[in-house]
Amino acid sequence: MITVRKGEERGASNFGWLDSKHSFSFGHYYDPRNMGFGKLRVINEDIVEGGAGFGTHPHDNMEIISYVLEGALAHKDSLGTGSTIRPGDVQRMSAGTGIAHSEFNASPSDPVHFLQIWVLPEQRDLKPSYEQKSFPVDKRKGRLELVGARDGRDGALTIHQDLDLFVANLDKGDEVAHALRPRRKAWVQVTRGTVTVNGVEVAAGDGAALTDEAEVRIAANDNAEVLVFDLGA
Repeated sequence: MITVRKGEERGASNFGWLDSKHSFSFGHYYDPRNMGFGKLRVINEDIVEGGAGFGTHPHDNMEIISYVLEGALAHKDSLGTGSTIRPGDVQRMSAGTGIAHSEFNASPSDPVHFLQIWVLPEQRDLKPSYEQKSFPVDKRKGRLELVGARDGRDGALTIHQDLDLFVANLDKGDEVAHALRPRRKAWVQVTRGTVTVNGVEVAAGDGAALTDEAEVRIAANDNAEVLVFDLGA
């Protein structure tokens, strides 16, 4: 079964400096029908204007993944980490027992466009940690590349949950497939273009929830970018 969460039906927050779309309930947006999908709790699509950002604020007991689509995002945290995240980079911050961080647009003038993803950890009160890796776009053209996994295999980031995260950049006509083991489910988030997921059209901003499916099959109707979450029960 496949259910599409249409991009235009997401929650929205606009503070002038921040334009945010919420696939699941977040902040002041509450929808009891969309509280997450399995251990996937938050997918926010954020556009932050130049020079603006989120001041230092705390988190705990959450795996937080940042994925930049355009621009550059500057990160600082209470672990002493300072970094800039650009397209092709993926960042994972395990909040664990508690961490404080800030995120600002690294440009004084150009917007930064990114996804912030929250995943419930498989264990509470982990030691806070940070990890960032680059996965160049040209190496994931026409294929699903593993960028996050519980065991950090094949050069992926380590995510403290039974979850595999893949990214693909597809040209029109490309098709990719990922087999799902029994009792697993998947979420496909489309960030650019339009694709067909298991026979159903899914466009930029949309998410597709797959349950009781043997595989995820994605065909690009035009140039597209997708994130695929393979989730345990």
